[in-house]
Amino acid sequence: MAEPELVDVVVVGLGVGGEEVAGRIAEAGLSVVGIERDLVGGECPYWGCIPSKMMIRAANALAEARRVDGLAGTATVQPDWAPVAKRIREEATDTWDDTVAVRRLTDRGARFVRGSGRLDGPGRVRVGDQVFQARQGIVLGTGTRPSVPPIEGLADTPYWTNHQAIEVEQLPESLLVLGGGAIGLELSQVFARFGVRVTVVEALDRVLALEEPEASEVAAAALRADGVEIHTGVRAERVEHDGSRFTLRGAGGAEFTADRLLVVTGRRAHLDELGLDTVGVDATQRYLSVDDRLHVTDGIWAVGDVTGEGAFTHIAMYQAAIVIADVLAHARKSNPGADPSGTASVIGGAMGAASGSAGSGPRADYRALPRVTFTDPEVGAVGLTEQQARERGINVQVGFTKLGGSTRGWIHRVGDEDFIKLIADADKGVLIGATSVGPAGGEVLSALVVAVHAAVPVSQLRQMIYAYPTFHRAIEDALRNLS
Repeated sequence: MAEPELVDVVVVGLGVGGEEVAGRIAEAGLSVVGIERDLVGGECPYWGCIPSKMMIRAANALAEARRVDGLAGTATVQPDWAPVAKRIREEATDTWDDTVAVRRLTDRGARFVRGSGRLDGPGRVRVGDQVFQARQGIVLGTGTRPSVPPIEGLADTPYWTNHQAIEVEQLPESLLVLGGGAIGLELSQVFARFGVRVTVVEALDRVLALEEPEASEVAAAALRADGVEIHTGVRAERVEHDGSRFTLRGAGGAEFTADRLLVVTGRRAHLDELGLDTVGVDATQRYLSVDDRLHVTDGIWAVGDVTGEGAFTHIAMYQAAIVIADVLAHARKSNPGADPSGTASVIGGAMGAASGSAGSGPRADYRALPRVTFTDPEVGAVGLTEQQARERGINVQVGFTKLGGSTRGWIHRVGDEDFIKLIADADKGVLIGATSVGPAGGEVLSALVVAVHAAVPVSQLRQMIYAYPTFHRAIEDALRNLS
């Protein structure tokens, strides 16, 4: 058995959150080992946020060109996927090579180890034949992987996950998309705008089921206008592949065929691979249970998707800041005296900027968690939906306005389907949720996030000056309609 190597902190999983934790703690002067079996940076830069938004940017450019008719003359558009695939390959992912990301991490002072890290008792992590003993703590940032439903025949077919959809260099003629959540709708609209015949199959009664019903209606209508077929309330029962085409059979006799099948039905953490039983943590959980400082148990923190608070880069980075402050506070508290290497003084300096003494750092608060589905129009949301608020017994007020009725909406020629919806707690007089659907729905959302996060009184929001003519000025109308 290998003799454990003593280090200060071990970070297992280097997605955006884990990489930030490892890099920042190393910069503060602690010895840090970062372990990653796949690509440093995780899903976001290689198969998620960055390349998918490049795809969306290109698809939206096609859509805008097609809108020239009636606004500024006429235009003819010829879609070409090649420059999109080239940009993803060369600009975003370095052809799915993380050499630059590894160098970025090691330049900050962390040590990188490629492999699958696994807990091996209190304070210990094993990766291959190496064992590390962490003096200050362990941070788990192992993320999630696509969750593939147990549909008969599916596992034996060459179905796509988001990875194959992002990496594709030659588009199929037709595509089945199993799952009508944010990822499924974004990719469906992209491929449809490049000429692929797309069919979305969703088991629930509406797409974007976690958002407001009005948002679901707008998103579905927008995709249908781009030629996407959407079938909701269809439970997939069997998938077949004859060597060239997929057939998806649903309950009640529904049947769909296409050249490719994209499965985007959610993601799950694989906790059984982490050796949690060696530290007394239940490995049968869906996600790691953490407190508001991201503690899993004594000496172990978690960050990112593995915590189940939302598969968003901004959540991982938000949590990373909390973990960094708490780990550094713990390190300074456990080593308050002088250190010949200078580590203690570095830790103290970093903590001066971070939060102060152990136990006084920032705590996680997800009341104003923002989320954006980057369809066209964008669907931005924050906080509670109307249904969630009513289920909690809150005295709800709803304010709603159509964006097409605003001056900017009229100028832009958006339809009457785009909107802003506000959810207020009538007893407290503050917003607790909001949805912004429109050409800049995610950007308009920023003002609403501030209002929810800071619990700005509705009376003050009504007294604000909203720039004219902007999309966000419609917030004023929605406030006026609160009832």
